[in-house]
Amino acid sequence: MTTTASRPVPPEPPGGPAAPPTERDIADFRELHRRAGDAIEGAVHGKRAIIDLVLVATFTGGHVLLEDVPGTGKTTLARATAQAMGGTVRRIQFTPDLLPGDVTGTTVFDPRDGAVRFRPGPVFANVVLADEINRAAAKTQSALLEVMEERTVTVDGQGHRVPEPFVVIATQNPIDLDGTYRLPEAQLDRFLIRTALGYPDVEHEIDVLRPGSHAGEIADVAAVTSPDEVAGRIQRLRHLHVADPLLRYVREVGDATRKEPRVRLGASTRGLRALVRCLQVYAAAQGRHYVIPNDVQRLARPVLAHRIVLTREAILAGHTPESVLDDVLDTVEPPQPDQG
Repeated sequence: MTTTASRPVPPEPPGGPAAPPTERDIADFRELHRRAGDAIEGAVHGKRAIIDLVLVATFTGGHVLLEDVPGTGKTTLARATAQAMGGTVRRIQFTPDLLPGDVTGTTVFDPRDGAVRFRPGPVFANVVLADEINRAAAKTQSALLEVMEERTVTVDGQGHRVPEPFVVIATQNPIDLDGTYRLPEAQLDRFLIRTALGYPDVEHEIDVLRPGSHAGEIADVAAVTSPDEVAGRIQRLRHLHVADPLLRYVREVGDATRKEPRVRLGASTRGLRALVRCLQVYAAAQGRHYVIPNDVQRLARPVLAHRIVLTREAILAGHTPESVLDDVLDTVEPPQPDQG
């Protein structure tokens, strides 16, 4: 497995605010994003829009929850993304008997010299694949989710930093509820993006079924970048320009979810901030150094829907966070070009 060489990302200047990415930075990132998407699509056919979403989360420094029925390619997408990004990869199969120490690591006694040393768990990797996260007990889920938020493992009062970049790609099956532990809303909020793959369309599914197809073969996915480059891109893209009218639009969308009568808990400020960060990366992936209203409408569902809690009456009436969010986006007027 080889890593394709690319132009190094300039380091952040010491002290003071960093300059926004240049046109060359944007062009380089767009090409990197395209190459990463092409590499992953070699294993996951016909899901380019979902692949792009996962890459947006990766270059934002956030975490992804893939939620779908078995056999749709959740684990394949997670593993292919990890391989394309380069760096270290660890996989955790969540089961009811998995303990927090099995995830984060623990201290062990070394009989050779009588010392007590920390043995790192599988979270000490650039990309962690958390398969069927809802099959582990709440205590084990919390251990992983705490690391996702703090980027630090604390054992016996001593903190241990996980590598940078650090991305968790988790999967869960929302249909089979036997032996599962539902993720509470507060823990779902730790995931930057939640999305589902769904079944492929006719042509792509036939292509997957065809004898000799390479679909699902992770070994053929080339690494197109490195952890250092990903970390550099994450830092640089945080300074991409977002005009005040767009920020007001994002805020108005969030405020509308809080005032919506079908919603018990609307989008939080942290959720809106996460949306802005995703907008910056998505705009750069399209080759732009600015955000447009269509970007908000494209990313609002995967970033905000899992952070919205409906009333019991709305749920019984058949509404979903996604449908309510769609209604909100139809209601809130986007900024016009002369406002920017």
